[in-house]
Amino acid sequence: MEIDVLTLFPDMVRVPLSQSITGRAISESRVVLRVHDLRQWSTDKHHRVDDMPFGGGPGMVMTCEPFFRAVAALRRENSRVVLMTPSGRRLTQARVQAFSEVPHLLVLCGHYEGIDHRVIEALVTDEISIGDYVLTNGAIAATVMLDAVIRLLPGVLGDAQSSVDESFSDPDRLEAPCYTRPAEFQGLRVPEVLLSGHHGRVAAWRREQGEARTRLNRPDLLAE
Repeated sequence: MEIDVLTLFPDMVRVPLSQSITGRAISESRVVLRVHDLRQWSTDKHHRVDDMPFGGGPGMVMTCEPFFRAVAALRRENSRVVLMTPSGRRLTQARVQAFSEVPHLLVLCGHYEGIDHRVIEALVTDEISIGDYVLTNGAIAATVMLDAVIRLLPGVLGDAQSSVDESFSDPDRLEAPCYTRPAEFQGLRVPEVLLSGHHGRVAAWRREQGEARTRLNRPDLLAE
């Protein structure tokens, strides 16, 4: 898989993804990640990429020209052009899985009060939000999404089952609690069923606990 990211803050994407599992995936060439400074496609002598909004209002809007030039240079026939925006569709595990199967992702990161809507109309295939809140810029959101995508690529996780037995792999149920040694710590004991060695009872307990955890923390999943 290949990924190109357009942002005003390349290190906000490059540095976090160079660590841990995603960093190993990049170093092993399981994914090719290129992070670009959008300013290199600006023709303004000061490399500006923003201007005042038509119609008035606070803040600045990212101009369309640098995006059009950059996408023309980087997009391919099989690309998905993804804009990170709080106005987009919610990022879910199902969408992460779909993105992980795309040969080339081109990710656009907004800033300021947003981007000229002509970029969305003409260039973007997917508008994605990581939650119902606003960040200082889209590079942070892009990093979150790409971490979720890269870990699903073949060979990235040491145990392929890890991406199956986790929260949101079942869209209606969270993952059950997990424990490790010691079996007792400061009076807190691991549930006896997990020590029993009875695989059927363990599987049933995990289903029950996952459902209980979902009812407590994410009842909206059950409603959906």
